[in-house]
This record gives sequence, C-alpha cells and structure tokens, in this order.
Amino acid sequence: MRALGSGDIIYIIMAVRWTLLLSLVAFLGGAIGGALVALARTSEFRGVRIVSAGYIKLFQGTPLLMQLFLAFFVPGLFGWSVDPWTAAALGLSLHASAFLGEIWRGAIEVVPRGQWEAATSLGLRYWPKMVLVIAPQAIRIAIPPTIGFLVQLIKGTSLASIIGFVELTRAAQIINNATFRPFTIFALVALVYYVICRPLSAYSKRMEQKLLVAAR
Repeated sequence: MRALGSGDIIYIIMAVRWTLLLSLVAFLGGAIGGALVALARTSEFRGVRIVSAGYIKLFQGTPLLMQLFLAFFVPGLFGWSVDPWTAAALGLSLHASAFLGEIWRGAIEVVPRGQWEAATSLGLRYWPKMVLVIAPQAIRIAIPPTIGFLVQLIKGTSLASIIGFVELTRAAQIINNATFRPFTIFALVALVYYVICRPLSAYSKRMEQKLLVAAR
C-alpha cells in the first residue's frame, strides 16, 4: 500500500475520456439499432413487430452486466478473440438499441392518428409518410426521454470495468488497489459522474417541461 498522490488523481480523471468515448459509441450504435427497432415495432407486418418486440423484451429483461459478459465471452466459443473495448461497445450498443427503440416507438405512436390519416389521404406510402410527416413530430417528443436514457447509459459504462475495460470506474479500482483509499477515490468518481450527468438531466427536464407547456 502506498500514499495517494496527484498522479493517481490525474490518472482517474484522464480515464473520463474513455467513459465518454464508450458512451458516445454505444449511443450512436444504439441510435442506429434503435431506429431500426422502432420502425420494426411500428411496421405494417405483424411478424416484424413480433420479432422486434421479442428483441426488446430480451434486452430489457436481462441485466446489462450479463449482456456484457456474453458480448465478451461468447465470441470466444467460435474462436474469435474480442478485446474489452469491442465487447463493451457491442454489449452497450445492443442494450441501448432495445431501450431507444422502445422510447422512439412510443414517440411515434404518440403522434396523433389524424396525422397518419392525413398523410395516407395524400397518397403517401409508409416510408415517405414516416420521413416527411411522422418522424419530425416524433423526434421532438422523443428528445427528453432519449437524453434521460443517455444519462443512464453513461452511468452504465461503469459495468464495463467487470470485463477489464479501463474507464473511470476501473481506473478508480486500480488506484484503490494500490493505495487503499476507497472513500476518497470513489467519492471523486461519484463527483465526476455527477458533473457529467447533471447538466444532461437538467436539460432533459427542461425540454420535458417545454413539451408539457406546448401541449396545453
């Protein structure tokens, strides 16, 4: 055991960049997958809706930690070597796609049926109707819960430490193992997460209030 020094604090703070990068990659991957899931959930084809609903139930009904373990270990069963970064990005992206898909599905279905009927009466098929009429309205509705989920995703990246990816939490664990100063170290980590997430939470709440006012 050794003393906690300024270099240790800097090491922990510098690990924030990996937390933010992993959050960004997972969110972008989840956004692509989530858009596909949301469109599948609102598809005109019953089979597509059933499959997408099963996908959502699978990822919402199982722990994120287990999903990360599977993303890390399952490829090895087929002879593929996956590093912690790839496994974490893949596991979190799949996790995010299920939640964002359901959030965006809800936003699409909240759009008044009159808008759907008006677009149909103009002769628009599914894709033009979705892109030109429904999606612009759904995006505005979806912003607050999407940002709220992003906050949860940022905090969820801490679980990537379990498979060896060195982000903020894992960096703190490494320093704590060397210095045995858990209160100081993890209090700092909690503060960093708060500084990152609090502005996003405040923005999400403000956008939600604006939508409520506009809806009255």
